[in-house]
Order: sequence, then C-alpha cells, then structure tokens
Amino acid sequence: MNSLLLDTKCLVVKVGSSLVTNHGEGLDRAAIAAWAGQIARLVKPGKENKQPRQVVLVSSGAVAAGIVRLGWTARPHLIHELQAAAAVGQSVLVQSYENAFKRHNIATAQVLLVHDDVLARDRYLNARGTLKTLLKLGVIPIVNENDTVATSEIRYGDNDRLAARVAQMISADCLVLLSDVDGLYTADPNLDREARFIGSVRQITPQIEAMAGTSASAVGSGGMATKIAAARIAVGAGCHMCIAAGARRHPLKRIESGARCTWFVPAAS
Repeated sequence: MNSLLLDTKCLVVKVGSSLVTNHGEGLDRAAIAAWAGQIARLVKPGKENKQPRQVVLVSSGAVAAGIVRLGWTARPHLIHELQAAAAVGQSVLVQSYENAFKRHNIATAQVLLVHDDVLARDRYLNARGTLKTLLKLGVIPIVNENDTVATSEIRYGDNDRLAARVAQMISADCLVLLSDVDGLYTADPNLDREARFIGSVRQITPQIEAMAGTSASAVGSGGMATKIAAARIAVGAGCHMCIAAGARRHPLKRIESGARCTWFVPAAS
C-alpha cells in the first residue's frame, strides 16, 4: 500500500484537535505551519512531486481555540457555549492557516458544512461545486463543521465522518485521517499488550467494528468508532482511507514511504 498516496490525484486530509492545539491550550501555530508545508509539497510541483495533487484540508480546533480565547479553563457542555467557542475560535483557526499557507504562495478558503449540506440534494450540489471550483483554482479549502449553527441533534459530532462526506462529495481518491493513534488494533494497545496491529481492512465486519475503542485524547470528540464509520462512507464511495499517527514528523511523507498505518480498501480495488 505504500505507493497508494503517491498515485493519488485528489486527496482529503483530516487533522484532529490534538494535532493543531497545545494539548487544548490554544492553537499550536508551529504545528499549523508544518501542516501547511506538508500540503504545499503535495500540491506544488517539485523534485519529489512531479504530479501535483488537489488537497482539501478538514481541520478541527475551532472550539479548542475559542475556549482559550474566551479564557475558559474547561470545555463547556452546553451547546450554545460550544457554539460560542466555535464562533470565536473559527476565525483564529482559519487566519492561522491563511498565514501559514501564504508563506508558500497558496491561498486558502473557509468552508463550513452542516449535516443538511449533505442530506439536501441542492445544498450538496452547491457545496460540491464550490469545493471543486476552489480546487481547480489552486486554493486549499479549509473545511470544518459549522458548529456555530449546528445543534446536538444534527451535528456530525466529529470531523472524521465530515471528512468522509467531503471525500465522497468531491470523488477523492484517498482520505487520510491523522490523529493521536497510528491505526486500528484488535484491542486497545494501551490496555492489552497482546493487541495486534491491523494494516489493511478490505471488509468492515462486525468484528472490525468491535475493535473500535474510545479516543485517547481529551481534546477531540472523535474516537476509533467514528473512524470506522468514516471508513464505511469513504470505501462505499470508492475512496481509499488511511488512519495514521499525525504527531510524528512529516506524517504525510511517512505514509508515502510506507510508514505503518491502517488502510481501508474499497471492494472493487
């Protein structure tokens, strides 16, 4: 599977809150700058990248950034407080990405989506048209859930499934979920020393679903269960999906080089 990312023409990359914040204490601008550098390498031609790729970045971090900006010491539970934190933090998050990509002469665009944007056909088509146009223009779409208007009943609740819906929407070749875990195990490796790593999944069975545990991070809202749910969406649309550790240096380049990660493969592949 190590050459799969090398052959990808259209890619969706999702980074979790733990990868763009200082353990929840505001944004890690050095990490954001590093993400911009990695993605710039993918989209701009060069010695290592003869085939430039289109990339959509799905990034968490708005709520975490807003919590710090508002001076709160803990993540709130009330939906309106979470929405307020997202409203404050989203502008901070997007501006940080804009500044980081500007160093590589790449423009960015903010795209906020909610559940209805996928379910309602007209809104789905509008969102897809906007994303595809941005990609043709060489712009990096920075996608996030629109937490400011979403409610607990209709919100995605995690950016894993949102990223999968975006990959489905734009007919991406590959979806990469970067998080605080390096892939799928038969059990939680932090609790079970005999847990085995799974490098490739060609069918999402009840046994595979049973292996999903909870997130080891207190910063984000997603866990392995949401990643399995995202895999169902992605592979169902003919898109390969990869779960990989994002905290290690140059994770996208590592994936290209065959670093350990879990690939979910569409049935037709």
